[in-house]
Amino acid sequence: MTRTIAVTGGHGILGRAVVEAALADGLNVAVIDHASGLHVPEGVQEIGGVDLTDPAAAEGAIGKVVERFGGLDALLNVAGGFVWQTTDDAEPAWARMFALNLTTALNATRAALPHLKQSTEGRIVNVGANAALKSAAGMGAYAASKSGVHRLTESLAEELKSTSVTVNAVLPSILDTEQNRKDMPDADPATWVQPSDLARVMLFLASPESRAITGALIPVTGRV
Repeated sequence: MTRTIAVTGGHGILGRAVVEAALADGLNVAVIDHASGLHVPEGVQEIGGVDLTDPAAAEGAIGKVVERFGGLDALLNVAGGFVWQTTDDAEPAWARMFALNLTTALNATRAALPHLKQSTEGRIVNVGANAALKSAAGMGAYAASKSGVHRLTESLAEELKSTSVTVNAVLPSILDTEQNRKDMPDADPATWVQPSDLARVMLFLASPESRAITGALIPVTGRV
């Protein structure tokens, strides 16, 4: 039977890479995103206009995936955001970072869990950050929120050890994106991580072949 995955933040750069790789693997794919009406490949279910900081909205979106495909085998929590900001900024972004990076993952996970437990090989794959292992100037809010994703991953993996569901996270360094190239013109993007490469790691963790791995925080750092 064809496996079904849901990708939150599926309209973003990493999300699109995950969707393309999943389609190449022959999976059923649903995109859940705050944005809506954007182009998705043929056969992909788009569920747009979803505020994943709202538990009810997350539950409704997951329900649509299950209604369309008859079940859910893997949730890939890609939705999130980034801000560089020093602690003394007049408009601190801490609440926003926790909402975008941690609350979205928590709400989507809670909505998906009943369905993932019904899969013979349920999977949750979160996106943490290598920068959250040791923070730097201007990275406090972002790193703290991603550290929360790490702890959520570890805790949930322990809670689900009696089930078939595994929970892991990837910890990328710098993704090779157009925006990052603009923001860091003196850096060498050849050392960065290609979104397509990160997507392949995530899809392995979302596959039945990763059944022996749970609670892992896997660095995907390129040559940074």
